[in-house]
Amino acid sequence: MEELQGGREGLVHRLGDKVYRPSGFWSPAIHRLFAHLKSEQFDFAPESFGFDDNGNEILSYVSGDVYNYPLVGAISTEQALCSSAALLRQYHDATVSFVQNQQCDDLKWLIPAREPQEVICHGDYAPYNVALSGDTVVGLFDFDTAHPGPRIWDIAYAVYCWAPFKTNEYDALGNLTDQALRAKQFCDSYGLPHQDRELLVDAMISRVSALVDFMHSEAEKGNEAFIANIKDGHHLAYIADIEYLKRNKRRITESLF
Repeated sequence: MEELQGGREGLVHRLGDKVYRPSGFWSPAIHRLFAHLKSEQFDFAPESFGFDDNGNEILSYVSGDVYNYPLVGAISTEQALCSSAALLRQYHDATVSFVQNQQCDDLKWLIPAREPQEVICHGDYAPYNVALSGDTVVGLFDFDTAHPGPRIWDIAYAVYCWAPFKTNEYDALGNLTDQALRAKQFCDSYGLPHQDRELLVDAMISRVSALVDFMHSEAEKGNEAFIANIKDGHHLAYIADIEYLKRNKRRITESLF
């Protein structure tokens, strides 16, 4: 088997056109979601092939080029940015009927559902969780943090990651003007209504704050990965980004129209 790079180092492997990765209590819900997406003819997410005897979930391999921060090359282009926003909109729209189905109420998610339950949020729609063909986003993966919630909750984190409104030199791309323009391009390509753009910066602040809270909560539960993250100060970058968003809220918001 080929070891795939990224999260869960040494635990995710590919064999042919299938990926084997550790499952969790939330995995059955994600597989139900994948089945629904397939029925909706949304062909840009993994397909479920169930679970093996070793506690791994088996998924189809999402083909394409993958990237991470810093955003250089194809992933940094306007086409990648805009196609990612268009794909997120298509994904959200495909999940509306899933959320409205009563069976969704009984499913267990890693991240608790958030009201209003409008769509299934991907939960981590960042440049490192999509696949590209050339400079066009053609697939998305890593649905572990998927959960029911409002569209703007998912959009807020996506814009934060794709603009990106990050203060760490390694993660940043351009200056505030560049980032605000990219945020507008993302919103335009998604088709985000103007009334939601007024709320977007506050939603980003709340979303990143929730991530910091989640990191601390998981560390307190004994999750070794998050214990290491806190020890290494990873959360401090998010806290700096929150302050960056707060300081520049008015300028960013004005740029979204």
